[in-house]
Amino acid sequence: MSDDFPSPASAGSALTQKPRLAKGASPWLVPTALTGALTGLAALRNRRWAFAAVPTLALTGGMLWFFRDPERTIGTEGVIASADGVVQSIDAWPDGRTRIATFMSPLNVHVNRAPLDGVVKSVEHKAGGFVPAFNKESEHNERVVWIFDTAIGDVELIQIAGTVARRIVPYIEPGTEVACGDRIGLIRFGSRVDVYLPPGIEPAVTVGQRTTAGETRLDRD
Repeated sequence: MSDDFPSPASAGSALTQKPRLAKGASPWLVPTALTGALTGLAALRNRRWAFAAVPTLALTGGMLWFFRDPERTIGTEGVIASADGVVQSIDAWPDGRTRIATFMSPLNVHVNRAPLDGVVKSVEHKAGGFVPAFNKESEHNERVVWIFDTAIGDVELIQIAGTVARRIVPYIEPGTEVACGDRIGLIRFGSRVDVYLPPGIEPAVTVGQRTTAGETRLDRD
């Protein structure tokens, strides 16, 4: 089975479009679903197999939920959230930028989106640890650092792996032109995304606020 799933139709609202699964889900989802299907069929013939079928089918359902990739009504102004989750911290950086860290639990959508229109200037993988994503030390975890060349200057975005999320899957390469809200990559399981607002740009979100990738505005006019 291919890692690429069909894109939803461009017309129509998100409510009428077919469900979409995240690109990059196959290595985890396919073996789980096949195991669930086989044990489920075995359970129909012999009830003893239900002890294996029930948990594997439940795990398959959980995987389908985790790897969902819903359509969004993309924001049209400002810097837009790249991740679903909760704002964990907002920090002034020494160079004048402001870092907005968003924690993504396993219940959140884990497809990340471009915060602005622009061009992907660089995509750099950095090795690191796997401490919990809500831990301050997680900024030294395994991560992928993105730099976007935008109308407001360079915007940095960092996808950070957590304890379970040990694979970050970028969808696009340097030099790619993106529109605000375009899908840029997937983090498998709980994790964190940091967006750095350029100097002089104030955050519009607050710590503890929930964000929706592609929709929530991070900055204020």
